[in-house]
This record gives sequence, structure tokens and C-alpha cells, in this order.
Amino acid sequence: MSVKTPPASALPRLPEELVASTTFLLKRLGFAAKEQAMEAYEQTGLNPYHHAVLALLDEGSRETQAAIADALGYDRGQLVGLLDELEQQDLVERRRDPSDRRRHTVSLTPNGKRTLAKLRALSARLENDFLATLDETQRDRLHTLLRQLAGQHLPRTVSRPPEGRGDSTGA
Repeated sequence: MSVKTPPASALPRLPEELVASTTFLLKRLGFAAKEQAMEAYEQTGLNPYHHAVLALLDEGSRETQAAIADALGYDRGQLVGLLDELEQQDLVERRRDPSDRRRHTVSLTPNGKRTLAKLRALSARLENDFLATLDETQRDRLHTLLRQLAGQHLPRTVSRPPEGRGDSTGA
């Protein structure tokens, strides 16, 4: 099921004051991107939050449930539910930490790695479709500006520059 956007001429116009606001447009575009991503991911039986967990685990730097929740900014209870769903699909494996029985370590399974590759392809397609009206130079410039803003307002996004964009998970 695909969300069809009516032709612009069929929609009531937003007030110019709002359209003139960059933050208003960012907010509206974020909502649109998330809606499109959620719908596309739904067809895989997963969602962008699952993708974020799998991507983080693939980096190999965080393996405890608490570290994963903290790194992604997820509520720990919410993360347990996501991990339950991922574990039911044999995408992750949880084990008690032998050095601290109160902790669980989490790792990707081979099926999780294959699924992550599919989710990355989906994410890249979503990003390409969403940014279709921009050429590569414009996309790079937009990404640079968004990373600059993210560095100011979303401190957990400050990291090494990505090797390849394509993460439109909305997570």
C-alpha cells in the first residue's frame, strides 16, 4: 500500500509565513520522510527502529542492552521489546554476560547481517526517492548542512563522517 500524494493543485496552500520558515519545512519534511519509511519498512515486518539496532550492532562497538539503548537514545524498556522482536526473527542473539550475570550481551546473527543488508538497500532507495529532485551536489550540500545543525542540536549524531549515506531510518 503506497501513500499517494494528491497533486499540489488539489491541496489547500499553507500560509506563506509557515512555508517561509526553514524549521517548519524541516519538521514537515521529517514527518513525510518518517511516514514513507514506516510504510516501506512495514512490508519487511520490521521498522526503522529495528534497523537502527541492527546497524549499531554491526558496528560492533556496543553489545549490552544498556549500551545499545543509551547509544540510540531509546528507553530501555522499549529496547527490550525491539530486541524480543528481533530475536523472534533470529536476527539477534542475547546471552547473559559471563562476567556480570545481570547484563545481557546482544549480537547479530548471520540472518541479522543478511537482513541488515536488505534494510540498508531499502533505506538507500527511500533516500534516493525522497531526494529525487536534488542532484548529487545538492544532496551532498544538504547533508553537510544537516550534519552541521545536528552537531549543534543532536549531540549523539556527532561522530566520524559516514562512509556512505543512505540511512533514512527515521530512528
